[in-house]
Amino acid sequence: MRIVSGMRPTGKLHLGHYFGVIKNWVQLQEEHDTFFFVADWHALTTAYKKTNELQRNIKELMVDWLTLGLDPEKSVLFIQSKVKEHAELHLLFSMITPKSWLEWNPTYKDMKYNLLKLQDIALQFRGGLRDVVREFMNMIPYKVEDFERFEEHLLDDLADTFIAALFEGEIEPELLKNLNVSKKDFYETDTYGFLGYPVLQAADILIYKGEGVPVGEDQLPHIELTREIARRFNYLYGEVFPEPEALLTETPKVPGTDGRKMSKSYNNAIFFADTEGEVQLKVMKMFTDPQKLRRNDPGRPDICPVFMYHKLFTKDAAKIEQIDKDCRSGKLGCVDCKKMMLEGLEHFLSPLRERREEIKKNLKEVEKTFIEGSIRARNVAQETMEEVREAVNLK
Repeated sequence: MRIVSGMRPTGKLHLGHYFGVIKNWVQLQEEHDTFFFVADWHALTTAYKKTNELQRNIKELMVDWLTLGLDPEKSVLFIQSKVKEHAELHLLFSMITPKSWLEWNPTYKDMKYNLLKLQDIALQFRGGLRDVVREFMNMIPYKVEDFERFEEHLLDDLADTFIAALFEGEIEPELLKNLNVSKKDFYETDTYGFLGYPVLQAADILIYKGEGVPVGEDQLPHIELTREIARRFNYLYGEVFPEPEALLTETPKVPGTDGRKMSKSYNNAIFFADTEGEVQLKVMKMFTDPQKLRRNDPGRPDICPVFMYHKLFTKDAAKIEQIDKDCRSGKLGCVDCKKMMLEGLEHFLSPLRERREEIKKNLKEVEKTFIEGSIRARNVAQETMEEVREAVNLK
């Protein structure tokens, strides 16, 4: 099976990236024909004002990929923007993709509202209007075939209208001030590239005739859209593209040091580039069970981020069981628990840190590896585009 996936270059990789994505990629490359790309064009959809960091982030990502086990002998590792055919196929797909497909993509609105911190107010508005919308729907003198779906469309459209009216000053200005988001922020986030990035994603996958795409559940709408675009192209111009399958992968939860999702923006991440001292400092400051205030207080390991790390990095099952028992009884304090966990974490990180330093000493070789991978990728992409141009009568 040919597998295609990519990652936006946003900086150094952390534990969440490894357990959420890279570990699975490393396993897939052992059994499949794999193409993994640095999605630098995709990085511009939300960070188009910060291109001064882009090249540095690309280098950090390339170094981390090689550190964590992606092998250019087993996978085609490349940079998206080095294969210009992605842009050509994206343009052709944009000609046949209905705008409504993109606007109805749930990830589009979620990302837009999350970036602007508008999610809570949009949900609040939807909840307040649900009964009114249902009453309106019951008054419609026509049969509604899919009541639930129609209700969601109405609520979505009304929420969007409400948010737009808020930024146009048609609703009390104090509400907008409290949100600390400007009208400029709202409109500059909602770009054509941001709306259309799933079309570029479809081109990224289909230009290599990808058959499988490893994703989490939140990315399923994007893969379904890719399948829809492939079907539409094949219907209009003849069979060229396969319909890729989503490869759902269960991944362990790796919380940040504060218990939230691990993220660079939350300042709660443990990076593979961190020194041993930096990791130790982060671990000793980690949040634990908020009810365990003193050493002898009974704890709840099932909600403690440190214990979640034990399950990943402490390899002795009997020891993990004992830690669980001693925490619940109040015998084990949080400081000692962190020190025990740190041993397993460092056992995992130490060889990777050394490998990373060695790889980083020769960045020219790293860049050469990805340039060579980009040439290999482009050879495949050019073959696909020959078929595409012939199918669309552009040859």
